[in-house]
Amino acid sequence: MSDQKQSNVRAMLSPKRQPAKKAFDAEALEIRAPKSKDGSAIFNLIENCPPLDTNSMYCNLLQASHFSETSALADVDGEPYGFISGYIHPKDPTILFIWQVAVHEDARGMGLGKKMLSDLLNCAACEGVEKLQTTITQDNKASWGLFKSFARDLDADCHDEVLFERKDHFKGAHDSEHLLTIGPF
Repeated sequence: MSDQKQSNVRAMLSPKRQPAKKAFDAEALEIRAPKSKDGSAIFNLIENCPPLDTNSMYCNLLQASHFSETSALADVDGEPYGFISGYIHPKDPTILFIWQVAVHEDARGMGLGKKMLSDLLNCAACEGVEKLQTTITQDNKASWGLFKSFARDLDADCHDEVLFERKDHFKGAHDSEHLLTIGPF
């Protein structure tokens, strides 16, 4: 085997070099309402946070504009590290429904999800909110952990029930979604 060919084989077998990660600076983190111009960055964040379902970028643009008062974006110098989309339940204005929570892998384990939830519950748009709801698949341990821990911090009741069945609602294409309710608080 020629030296060039051996070099190419070694290059193929060696681990790929990744660009150096930008260090996460928790001190520079800002939590704010998203803006429509944040939609594509939010889409990319969610796309890189499995097991979250990705929505269309258009959906994320709507979340960042139409639902900005009940959503939160955590960023450092314009780089998103966390996002929560939520809305006031149309049939019960005492419920804040959390659609999705995304936290960048570099910011996990630092309480960012709970900080964003807390900030949302304390914003003017959520003044009348007494309960928080979300849906979670049974295997999403990170989400169960976040919301159960948040309920304990609030000293609030926490219970769940199946909302959308795998067989009946998703025709077997998606796991059942459990509706988790926290509150009243």
